[in-house]
Amino acid sequence: MAVALPMESNPETMNKYLQKLGVSDKWRMADVVGLEEDALNWVPRPVLAVVLLFPLSDAYEKHRSDQEQELERKGLQPPKDVFHLKQVLSNVCGTIALVHSIANNMNSIEIDDGLLKKYLHDAKGLDAAAKGALLENSSAILEAYREIVRSGGQEATEAEEIVNNHFVTFIHKDGVLFELDGRKAFPINHGPTSPERLLEDAAKVCREFIAREPDNIGFNVVALVPAQ
Repeated sequence: MAVALPMESNPETMNKYLQKLGVSDKWRMADVVGLEEDALNWVPRPVLAVVLLFPLSDAYEKHRSDQEQELERKGLQPPKDVFHLKQVLSNVCGTIALVHSIANNMNSIEIDDGLLKKYLHDAKGLDAAAKGALLENSSAILEAYREIVRSGGQEATEAEEIVNNHFVTFIHKDGVLFELDGRKAFPINHGPTSPERLLEDAAKVCREFIAREPDNIGFNVVALVPAQ
């Protein structure tokens, strides 16, 4: 089994990784320095995806469990046109967040032939669990991130590191704001949004994550935006 390195919420490293996977350099991850309206105005538009890094905690686990039980009780089915994959390996949530960001915006983003394009092609028609298993077996995608870390002069240890942070992605699809979390069985519907309001509406949900963790400061937000 491949050993995944934990990803930092670092746009520079993320962008090198995306380009290595074949994603067009016309798009990039950029820091979102604040979640209030004034700070959001500085983020380039259009925003195609928002990625939140947050600390794993008992509060998150309880919220996740309650949320999934409610969805199962309602008998909701996952939306067919949203690309969502389940996390299998530890430390791979950063890669999953980037895959969620790109895979749900293929109408806007060009991808060259390569590792990610092949994965997305092979994942067509699979359910979330099978998509996760396929990523687990796509060791070259995980190794590509390790190579980026090495090239940056960081030490890529072979031992799997235990991390207590997690990434989730927010996207717009068919007028709905979806939260995509590899640790959840379903995409989470957060209500209506639009391409123009995706960042503002995702920021509101991010603030709810932060409100559940009043004693934690380990939050960071980045967005997928046009390269300047």
